[in-house]
Amino acid sequence: MPHHGYIISRRAFTAGVLASAAAGSQALAQAITAESPLGPFFPASYRGETDADLTRIGGQAQRAQGQVIEVMGRVLDRHGKPVNGARLDIWQANTHGRYAHPQDPAIMPLDPHFQGYASIHTGTDGSWKLTTIKPGSYASPIGHRPPHIHMDVTGTSARNIYQMYFPEDAALNAKDTLYADLGDDAPTSLASALGDHRYSWDIVLIEG
Repeated sequence: MPHHGYIISRRAFTAGVLASAAAGSQALAQAITAESPLGPFFPASYRGETDADLTRIGGQAQRAQGQVIEVMGRVLDRHGKPVNGARLDIWQANTHGRYAHPQDPAIMPLDPHFQGYASIHTGTDGSWKLTTIKPGSYASPIGHRPPHIHMDVTGTSARNIYQMYFPEDAALNAKDTLYADLGDDAPTSLASALGDHRYSWDIVLIEG
């Protein structure tokens, strides 16, 4: 004899499946990383190196000023599959909030030991890893910018521009014009803190 407490009608079952599918599609769309403007200070020169360690420049014994951090993650397509060989062009301000760019009007000092730029590729599992300096905040024509890292990511069929923000700077992020412009998608631009000055951030492309 059937247990009536566990009986569900075909109509109710179908409705539940459709609702779940719709919710899954919505969650998938929300998971796509929000794009950001290119930014005014894409590197004019690369200081001779583009490797994944921005804290040291070859031939120099001294390390860059500031807090050394590690940032790691994966590049995924919109279905969650790893993107092998994706190119990440990465640039940022130094610990003082200054870019190594001739058009940066900031009066904060440059750091001759900070690489400031990297060009790396993902592995077969979509993973990437970066050793750098926690960037400083700085004044700009659109207001005070919180610490962030720029990334220009080229996958198999798409190129997208992103800015990664830090979770401990919530107060500064909330006041930032570009972060606010991301609206409900802003959390997709926020890294996760792993402890010991390490961060994780997956980039989900619209391709796939």
